[in-house]
Amino acid sequence: MEVVSVLQYLDNKSILVIGAAGFLANIFVEKILRVAPNVKKLYLLLRASNEKSATQRFKDEILRKDLYRVLKEKYDPNLNQLTSEKVTVVNGDVSLEDLGLQDTNLEHEMIHQVDAIVNLAATTRFDERYDIALGINTLGVLNVLDFAKRCAKVNIFVQVSTAYVCGEKSGLIMETPYRMGETLNGTTGLDINHEKKLVEEKLDQLRVTEASPETITQTMKDMGLTRARTYGWPNTYVFTKAMGEMIVGAKRGNLPLVLIRPSIITSTIKEPFPGWTEGIRTIDTLGVGYGKGRLTCFLGDLNAIADVMPADMVVNSMLVSMAAQAGKQKETIYHVGSSLRNPLKNEKLPQIAYHCFTTKPWTNKEGKLVRVRNIEILNSMASFHRYMAIHYLIPLKGLALLNIVFCKLLDNSLKDFHRKINFAFRLVDLYQPYLFFRGVFDDTNTVKLQGIVLKTEAETEMFYFDPKTINWDEYFVNIHVPGLVKYVF
Repeated sequence: MEVVSVLQYLDNKSILVIGAAGFLANIFVEKILRVAPNVKKLYLLLRASNEKSATQRFKDEILRKDLYRVLKEKYDPNLNQLTSEKVTVVNGDVSLEDLGLQDTNLEHEMIHQVDAIVNLAATTRFDERYDIALGINTLGVLNVLDFAKRCAKVNIFVQVSTAYVCGEKSGLIMETPYRMGETLNGTTGLDINHEKKLVEEKLDQLRVTEASPETITQTMKDMGLTRARTYGWPNTYVFTKAMGEMIVGAKRGNLPLVLIRPSIITSTIKEPFPGWTEGIRTIDTLGVGYGKGRLTCFLGDLNAIADVMPADMVVNSMLVSMAAQAGKQKETIYHVGSSLRNPLKNEKLPQIAYHCFTTKPWTNKEGKLVRVRNIEILNSMASFHRYMAIHYLIPLKGLALLNIVFCKLLDNSLKDFHRKINFAFRLVDLYQPYLFFRGVFDDTNTVKLQGIVLKTEAETEMFYFDPKTINWDEYFVNIHVPGLVKYVF
């Protein structure tokens, strides 16, 4: 059996981290700085107006996060010395050729010093503007890959994707690559260069007609969803991530490639401390709405599996995969999820939410406790449409009649009500594939990665990512939801 040491691998290594301001990237960087004091250099690509602004952004936006609390306690008062020695902030943009690098001296340094590249850059909005999503999630991958090929020492390229590039497949979903032009529904003609051309032509048309910024944004959002669904993907995010996989797989040459496909990423389970999160992640939208008393129903198949994975476990899998695959001229795909080894059924989520917010209710802005009720379960789209008709569409018609009676005095209220209903339908349209998702992610490669013997017991404790060790009730009730309340509410 293969024996590796992640800490020995990290010794004297220089790593370029793309998308360094992101949620997962922050945890990745913090972990290395905390456990690998002999790492040589972390180059962090951040978008800013110049190198000085990028460095200031790192200090202001990243180092000040509570995530770095343990690191600060460990190195205080020498944290600034540590980061000045180990971290170089690079002003750049993944959507531009040559990563938009402006400092030629720094570019030359990276080309001759970088040993590994980790691409975490992504826009994760399901209905992102197509030009933006294509630029970051697809063409951005090509830009990073082109830079990697210029680097003299790079012997591992890590591309972080998503398990949901599978679309709405059901059954056992394998750790297999998407080949260039492959589609989920069998429709032929997918060509990434053509997609780029379509975007450019549409933007030109909108500029010629002097379309408003709002019209351009909505048109590009609609275009992304249309193009995704043409080829069988449910939204712009997973479509553009799948095309990113196609590019890196087809054009990597002999560059060793690790392709990480995490499922739904949630708050940390253990390190640097339990419960750290940032922003409202996919699954948290429901919890936040329910805890605030705004969500009164749950739409979804209760027997379907919610595949979630704590963020620190995802990062650990990345680090072990780098140590295991460095220098090996092959592509290896890892599903990092829990649905096969430790499935969490949707039916658990409303139960956990009710328990959490009845034992520890949320306090609103007025200082009053929000009392939640047992949530109504809607187990089909038909039941959702009935619910909306009874609770919202019929009252909307009544309000419209009153507006006529009162000579359109209620126009603003009517428009606001109508906007909220349309927003609800749009959200359901975007999330519906995951609320009724019937797939399970095969993780054969990931299990083999777990089976790699780490050299010391300390490393085994340090680089944990086995989902079978998770007690879901314990995790959500005592770790995830309290963290969500602390950092999001």
